Amino acid sequence: QVQAVESGGGLVQAGGSLRLSCAASGRTIHAMGWFRQAPGKEREFVAAINWGGSSTRYADSVRGRFTISRDNAKNTVYLQMNSLKPEDTAIYYCAVDLSLGPTISQYEYEYWGQGTQVTVSS
Repeated sequence: QVQAVESGGGLVQAGGSLRLSCAASGRTIHAMGWFRQAPGKEREFVAAINWGGSSTRYADSVRGRFTISRDNAKNTVYLQMNSLKPEDTAIYYCAVDLSLGPTISQYEYEYWGQGTQVTVSS
């Protein structure tokens, strides 16, 4: 069993930055990803990273502004979000994929966190 716990969400003005963290427990080798869901919209892919941290994938909407990274010693993945826009407002979810990754499809992730709210004001 794997558990993922997100932290770091909050309220920020447009143009600002936030860093989300996701601590995973129960297994040390796995790919991880971030997804988000805005009100009235479907959950969408944001970023993913492979087990070793050497390969990443990003949604076009966040590429160049967001950076995913991981610290395997802490079993934690991060999402550094810069130049935030009001359209980035959503609940952000961390997910664990038991393959090596990185994985874009949400249907391949086996475990999910509870989510953390990110609100960007204009």
